[in-house]
Amino acid sequence: QVQLVESGGGLVQAGGSLRLSCEASGRTFSRYAMGWFRQAPGKEREFVGAISWRGGSTHYADSVKGRFTISRDNAKNTVYLQMNSLKPEDTAVYYCAADHMGWGASLGSTYDYWGQGTQVTVSS
Repeated sequence: QVQLVESGGGLVQAGGSLRLSCEASGRTFSRYAMGWFRQAPGKEREFVGAISWRGGSTHYADSVKGRFTISRDNAKNTVYLQMNSLKPEDTAVYYCAADHMGWGASLGSTYDYWGQGTQVTVSS
């Protein structure tokens, strides 16, 4: 069982930055690929990006590529989402998710565990 807790959300002006954190419980965090997803009001959940369980591979949705960066610190059981050049359309609840021994799929159903989410609001 893995529990995920996101933090770092908030209100930021367009063009600003935020760093989200997702801390995982358990001793096997390093064996999980970690993904970030988001869901805006009235919209379906969408993939943001992911990092493989080894940490050597990341990939991103086209909408955030070049602006968002995912990293992980296995010693701290934490994965990060650095968000730069934020836009109002990035406003959403952001979720992290864990996929055992995964490579970081973009399909949400691949993931075994989910956090409760953290709200990110970008004002224009």
